[in-house]
Amino acid sequence: MVDSNRRAAVFLDRDGVINVDHGYVHQIDRFEFLPGIFELARFVATELRWPLIVTTNQAGIGRGYFSEAAYEELTKWMCERFAAAAAPIARVYHCPYHPEAGRAEFRRDHPWRKPRPGMILQAAQDFDLDLKRSIMIGDRMSDMECAAQAGIEVRILLDPHGIEPAQHLPAHDIVRDLPEALALLRARHAAGVAGQGPHVGERSWAGHRPA
Repeated sequence: MVDSNRRAAVFLDRDGVINVDHGYVHQIDRFEFLPGIFELARFVATELRWPLIVTTNQAGIGRGYFSEAAYEELTKWMCERFAAAAAPIARVYHCPYHPEAGRAEFRRDHPWRKPRPGMILQAAQDFDLDLKRSIMIGDRMSDMECAAQAGIEVRILLDPHGIEPAQHLPAHDIVRDLPEALALLRARHAAGVAGQGPHVGERSWAGHRPA
């Protein structure tokens, strides 16, 4: 039974979903927003009226490629860009740890590092979220695994190359780009409102790609 007093949320990975993954992006001039990200975020904010939450592994900090201060500066700028686009981010959670590489103080198998679900579970506690109705959009199977462990049933894999993952991995929808992800969310939301099918956040299909 769904607790109507608890909100759902949309969770986004950062690199490869919000921005082009150039590898350990930590400078504003290297941060390239992916087409469609602000439109998708505005849909979440204005139509679903759910919080938009970012969960991102940032092992570049632990590896010494950039500092926490550099990461925080970039994150502040990114959030300002979303706010200016009427698509505010509720919070950004990041994990600077790596289980094997990097500086000693960051070398540990931290429960926040995806595919472990620690960041999502912390967000659920902070925002009193209904994770079962929430949504994860990521570009790696670790995002899908993380969401599944947290109890998120709607998992969307951004896969521009059309590579089908192994069937034993968590069920998820597959889209080629963010406009396709937005179309999927709009269709599911409209169907739910009209009483014609599952509302956004109710269930997902294994390996389904929208037509």
